[in-house]
Amino acid sequence: MLPAEVLTCILLLCVSAQPVLMKQQVMREQGDVGQSMVLSCNPPESSPPPNIHWMNMNLMHITRSERVTIGLDGKLYFANLMESDRKKDYICHAQYREARTILPATAVSLSVKPSNSVAHGGKPEFFHHRNHSQISALKGNSVTLECLPKGLPTPKVEWKKKDGVLADTTGQVINFDRWLHFDSITLDDDGEYECKASNAHGSITRSFTVTVEAAPYWVKEPQNLMYTPGETVRLDCQADGIPRPSITWRINGQLLTEVDEEPRRTVTGGTLIMKDVNIGDTAVYQCEAKNGHGSILLNTYLYVVELPPQILSPDGFIYNVTKGRDVALHCESFGSPRPRVTWDREDTGALLSDPLLYPRISILTNGTLKLSDVSHNDSGEYICSVQNTNISITAKLDVFRPSEILTGPQAVRVVQGESAFLDCDVDTDPRLRDYQVVWKKGNRKLEETSVDDKYTFLKNNTLKVTDVQLNDSTEYSCEVITKVDNVIAQGSITVVAKPDPPSGLTLSNAEGVSVTLSWSPGLSHNSPITEFIIQAREEYHTEERKWTWEELKKVPGDFNHVELTLHPFSTYRFRVIAINEVGRSRHSNPSDHHSTPPAAPSINPTGVRSNSAEPGTLIITWDEIDKRFHNGQDFQYEVLWREADGSNVNWNSGRVRSPPFIVNNTGTYTPFEIKVRSVNALGGGPDPEPEIGHSGEDKPEEAPTGVSTTVMNSTVRVSWKEAERVRGRLLGYRIYYKRLGPKAERSRRSLRQSQHEEERGERSKQSSETDEHSWQVEEVDHSKTSAEVTGLRLFSEYELTVTAFNSKGESPQSPPHHFHTPEGVPGPPASLEFESPTEKSLILSWSPPAETNGVLQGYIVQYQQEVESKNSPVEILNVNDPKVKHITLDNLDPNSHYVFKVIARTKTGEGPPITRRGATLLDGEPPKNITVTSGNTSVNLSWVPGERNRNHGFHIQYLKKSGGGGWEKSEQVNTTQGFYTLTGLQPGAQYHLKVVHGNSTHWEGEAKTVEPLPSEITGRFATQGWLIGLISAIVLLVLILLILCLIKRSKGGKYAVKDKESKEVDSEARPMKDEAFGEYSDGDEKRSDSQQSLEESKMGSVDSLAEYGDSVDIQFNEDGSFIGQYSGRASVPHGNESSGPASPVNAVPPPPVAPSMSSILNRPS
Repeated sequence: MLPAEVLTCILLLCVSAQPVLMKQQVMREQGDVGQSMVLSCNPPESSPPPNIHWMNMNLMHITRSERVTIGLDGKLYFANLMESDRKKDYICHAQYREARTILPATAVSLSVKPSNSVAHGGKPEFFHHRNHSQISALKGNSVTLECLPKGLPTPKVEWKKKDGVLADTTGQVINFDRWLHFDSITLDDDGEYECKASNAHGSITRSFTVTVEAAPYWVKEPQNLMYTPGETVRLDCQADGIPRPSITWRINGQLLTEVDEEPRRTVTGGTLIMKDVNIGDTAVYQCEAKNGHGSILLNTYLYVVELPPQILSPDGFIYNVTKGRDVALHCESFGSPRPRVTWDREDTGALLSDPLLYPRISILTNGTLKLSDVSHNDSGEYICSVQNTNISITAKLDVFRPSEILTGPQAVRVVQGESAFLDCDVDTDPRLRDYQVVWKKGNRKLEETSVDDKYTFLKNNTLKVTDVQLNDSTEYSCEVITKVDNVIAQGSITVVAKPDPPSGLTLSNAEGVSVTLSWSPGLSHNSPITEFIIQAREEYHTEERKWTWEELKKVPGDFNHVELTLHPFSTYRFRVIAINEVGRSRHSNPSDHHSTPPAAPSINPTGVRSNSAEPGTLIITWDEIDKRFHNGQDFQYEVLWREADGSNVNWNSGRVRSPPFIVNNTGTYTPFEIKVRSVNALGGGPDPEPEIGHSGEDKPEEAPTGVSTTVMNSTVRVSWKEAERVRGRLLGYRIYYKRLGPKAERSRRSLRQSQHEEERGERSKQSSETDEHSWQVEEVDHSKTSAEVTGLRLFSEYELTVTAFNSKGESPQSPPHHFHTPEGVPGPPASLEFESPTEKSLILSWSPPAETNGVLQGYIVQYQQEVESKNSPVEILNVNDPKVKHITLDNLDPNSHYVFKVIARTKTGEGPPITRRGATLLDGEPPKNITVTSGNTSVNLSWVPGERNRNHGFHIQYLKKSGGGGWEKSEQVNTTQGFYTLTGLQPGAQYHLKVVHGNSTHWEGEAKTVEPLPSEITGRFATQGWLIGLISAIVLLVLILLILCLIKRSKGGKYAVKDKESKEVDSEARPMKDEAFGEYSDGDEKRSDSQQSLEESKMGSVDSLAEYGDSVDIQFNEDGSFIGQYSGRASVPHGNESSGPASPVNAVPPPPVAPSMSSILNRPS
């Protein structure tokens, strides 16, 4: 049995009395605005000391900031006082954690008085006036370095490590940068530290020397082991500390110096060596390290035994390793004396103990086989055997290709709010597919989130960080973990954002219109501030609702102050905006108001000019100066003027508060030198340069002279001499010209009348004369004395005159000047119409050109048959008499279309042609394909008219099959109508119908009218008189509405025919007045109303159209196809007029079949 361990511990027990509440007296402190202040706190003493809290009577904590801070001593420090600090209830509370007690220790009443002595502040100072402090600390303890500055404006505090980098220490800047706190100080934190307090007036520093010492701690500890008799034992006990500790040894609790000396035992520092041990050396060996900060004790158990050999490591263990790494195959053996082991390869049988043959292999004293820089050839089974025994184990070694991160995370910069992507492209041994990828943010493992999708692991192991914020800026690592190895790649995300707004705007060095603006930059958020924008708002000269911030200046990003030059007599506020590569910060809070003193004006108004309207008056005006540039009270404009001819060297002057300024009796358009200067109560602005202005203008007195013309076909060049006595600024010239008529108008009035008719065609004489004799105007710039007038008519007499004009009006006209244009080729004939007497002939009729441009010599008629080959011959006919305006073409092919051209000519040449396309009309016949629709008392017959057929008149005969009676005949119907309605028929009767032309029947058919529906009224219903009366009134009202709708619809149907014809028929080809075309005459209406005869009743519903005769007048559409209007109508009885046939080219669809009035009224209910 080992002897028991005996330890002795000395404890110091400190007992403090329970803290009690002392009698409180309110302390009164007084200070000025801007002055520093310290409020003391004197709590009852305790060990450990209490925590101090400053609160008011409502137990609300006093708001702390850079300006108001609690020191390590518990006092409340004010860097500078403000009026808002005036309070009567500053109460210091002491918190005793061990006693679980909080006591109000001190109450202070603070009064703050306004003062001007510290308005501009001063250089910072420290409350504690020591410039250097020596701090000693024990490793692992908490240490706080304190810098408490005072000054106005409130100083900023910055910390640094003078002999290193502050970020490499464990220190953290807290308490509004006033403390540098080490929560558990380390030896690496030892060194020199400095704090710097600065404001707009300067800076001050304080340094600290921190010395870190340590209690003893173990560097190397001896292990508990078993040994066999005869072995040598080495126990290493290494400790360190500051200062360095001393080492002492004990055996079973006794100092080594107190036991018997043993020559086999030697002690060198912290190492104990025992040679040729025996069983009696089994004991507890104790190592103790001690310095001024404490001591540590370590027990080591030494066993000396004698046992048979055995292998403790498991048999058949598989070792996995990656290529290039080291691996240890364990073969831990036990026995006394210690067994000796050997290793060999099963596949080669070679012993592995020779270092020359196997330099990468070594066998350790504990039997472990160590292979360095393994390769795939090292894979296989290894055997560990105990010498001189049959005891052995096998170990299997598998060598894998090392895992690799092909593309690791990079150092990425991302704008705040966007998404960041970090790559992790992995390649592993094919046998290691079951690997894990772990992402870490710093030392924290990231888990994929589904709530806000902050972190997303994509399929290719890429990490997506959504909506990155500033706290996402850190190191990120991608670790690939397999059962054999792991590999890590580092990256980082740097989130860049707009900078924080500057703060602490102060104004200083105010002198005249200059002032210095200072500020403290906000955080740049990983993107350096490149620029500051200084904005200003002028408030004295602007209404509050119109206050606007304007950019005043820009300074580089390393500036924190700027000197501003302002306008006199103004009140400003300023703000600052920071800019980095991401964008602009929010603007800072506005500065205090700053007013500048008045001064004389520094600028004069611009845009000085004359704006004279009447002769004899000089009106001087200018652009007013903004109020911000008035620079003082009683601002006015001083106006100076004198004649520009140099005869008077003295200036006339006057003052006004706003433009314009009027000078009378100045003549007409007299030049003056004018200038305007700014003045206020303190003086005037700089002497301005004079401008030239003029008094009011008047109309030009004289007309331009020397008017001459040069005619070039339809263009004339007009020249004149420059205008004189303009009496103003010449704006330009106007050329008035008009056409008097054809060239021979004055000598031959009869010829003029004939020529006039040929030019105008069907235009009225009054309209023609108005167009010819109206003046036309061409306006010319004032710098020109000639111009061209284009677009004149050829073979015409013209008159022109020229005037000059200025802003007041025109001069008199120059004497009339006459010229004439030469003869030219005529325009195309005004119209081209056709008549088709037969299927093989056409009569072409045309009207003279609208512009003859000379004396017509005749016409040329060309026509060409349309064939597929497009190479048919062109027939040409000459008409040498200009009075002949028609021609007959015979032997035309009725199955073809033709292209017709008519060309007018003068002695100058041939004009452009008028071109139309058309064909002759076919004879046709009455319709044979008729659709019948029956009504109650009517039958509708409809058909499709032939496309090019000539119109035919026919009759419809009808016979009632039962009840007796003979054949009855309708009025004459035209084929072009497309429909006809037989009315006045008996409901439910069968009728035989015929279409008859002359003595020939072209179509026969049958129709049966609709039978009436029976209706029954029950006795009960018939006895309800009020209901019968109501229904009768409703029926009567509906009947009246139906009659009105029918009349409107009936007229609409007739007007549809009339309107189509009125669009297509020339006014000369209409056989009757527009308002009577296609409608009933008064006689028809009377007969229809009175129902005088059955025949009238049956025939009164059809549209009566004029019947066409054999002679046909044809007119063409614009595309050359027939319109289909005919002339030469035969006389027909009243009411039987027929409309013309459809165009032979464009078929007219039949109009809709409308029921007659009687059919609607007689329709069964």
